[in-house]
Amino acid sequence: MIDKRVKNAKEAIEGIKDGMTLMLGGFGLCGIPENSINALVESDVKDLTCISNNAGVDDFGLGLLLHKRQIKKMISSYVGENAEFERQMLSGELDVELTPQGTLAEKCRAAQAGIPAFYTPAGYGTEIAEGKEVKEFHGKPHILEHAYEADYSIVKAWKGDHAGNLIFKGSARNFNHPMAGAAKITIAEVEELVEPGELDPNEIHIPGIMIQRIFQGEKFEKRIEQRTVRTKE
Repeated sequence: MIDKRVKNAKEAIEGIKDGMTLMLGGFGLCGIPENSINALVESDVKDLTCISNNAGVDDFGLGLLLHKRQIKKMISSYVGENAEFERQMLSGELDVELTPQGTLAEKCRAAQAGIPAFYTPAGYGTEIAEGKEVKEFHGKPHILEHAYEADYSIVKAWKGDHAGNLIFKGSARNFNHPMAGAAKITIAEVEELVEPGELDPNEIHIPGIMIQRIFQGEKFEKRIEQRTVRTKE
């Protein structure tokens, strides 16, 4: 069995260079690869194209890369709670490709499955469809979308073993699942790294064949993007 462990986030991101395209799992601040993002910030790599549902918040997650102007282009489904993301987009400093959320997820999953393209009705009749092939299915127009082509995919999981098998926890599964194995190289950051055989095969979400590097992260903040509570009765 191939041991895919690396020491830490710094070693995991080795090979990521200026101008590369990265997929980063998570939804808001839920399930983001915190350690890997911090390592990218410290590496000063620049001109990145980042595929992520959104860009976190101003002072955490991908927001840190935005503040250092390390991201050239964001491919996301919405701006979210990141004021700096919005400012850079409106000022023209950042190239932004907004994509329907389901389409973004499917473009990741298609890349994971080796499917080069697919048709979807989402976005037809809007700017999203400009310049794209349109075909009718069952009387309804669909636009052709191509799977993403990324250099690296960085995902966060709850548990993993030395071979790269992964288990996600709750809603942190989100975009981490379709992004695993959807790039040339996938890096998995996990909360707990165990010995091969310790994970129940029936509970594994992503098989190790899709992962090239894995490491155990540390000091996860797991911030809550928006805390909503009700008055105690």
